[in-house]
Amino acid sequence: MDFYGDMLTKKQYSFLDHYYNDDLSLSEIAANENITRQGVRDAIKRAEALLYEMEEKLGLVARFESVKSGLEEIIECADQIGDYNREHTLSREINDCTAKIKAVAKTLIME
Repeated sequence: MDFYGDMLTKKQYSFLDHYYNDDLSLSEIAANENITRQGVRDAIKRAEALLYEMEEKLGLVARFESVKSGLEEIIECADQIGDYNREHTLSREINDCTAKIKAVAKTLIME
C-alpha cells in the first residue's frame, strides 16, 4: 500500500487500511461501511490483486528492497573502513568521509 496505495479507489484503500493497519475484522468493516461482510471481502481481494499486479509490472517494492539492501551494505563497509582507520592510521579525512557516506546512505534508506 505504501507504494501503490494511491492507485486504489478511496474505498479500496480504506478497506485495506482498516483490515491490515487497524486490524478490523471483515464484519467490523462491513458494519462501519453499512455493507455485507462478503462485499468487504470481495473489495479487499480485488484491491490486493490490483496491488500485486502493479508490483509485477512495475517492481517498485522489489527495487526499493534491493536499493535498501545495497545501502545497508555500504553502511557496513563504511563502518569497517572507519574501524580500520581508527586502529591504524587515524586519518581525519577518512573518518569524515566514512561519516558522510553513512549519513547519506541512512538518509536514502529513510526516504
